[in-house]
Amino acid sequence: MFFKIKNHFRIKLVLLLIILSACQLQDPDKNHGILFLENRSNKLTISNNNKNDVVKIFGHPHYISINDEDTWVYFERVLSKGKYHKLGKHTLKENNTLVLKFDKYGVLEKKQFLSKNDIKKLKFSTKKTDYELSKKSFVESFLQSVKQKMYGNKK
Repeated sequence: MFFKIKNHFRIKLVLLLIILSACQLQDPDKNHGILFLENRSNKLTISNNNKNDVVKIFGHPHYISINDEDTWVYFERVLSKGKYHKLGKHTLKENNTLVLKFDKYGVLEKKQFLSKNDIKKLKFSTKKTDYELSKKSFVESFLQSVKQKMYGNKK
């Protein structure tokens, strides 16, 4: 009797381990943006496709340049669960960017695909922009100091 119960427990344990290991084999990804951006960008040819073709393939752009409305940008970002030594933290699997430039007639003029390694090589400006709206006027700062003095004495 004891021998049968012991084997029964081992079978349950093996089945449980198989089920749990199957759950770990799945690789859950978090996607953001257009999936398979590089494959879709290969469908585009310069001087042959226009804005309507691009919208059919990719959808509306994620970003349109402020200075030039004929520059469209699409993104693809894929995060994956890390391995055991990463303790399950998300790791960046893919981080691609596609920049499309159109001429004044809406025909594709330039196509630039940037992968994760290309983006690491980009240099960004270190200049800072002053935010003038957050600065208080003289009257506002004066009234605020008067208010602090009025309510500061009430204890």
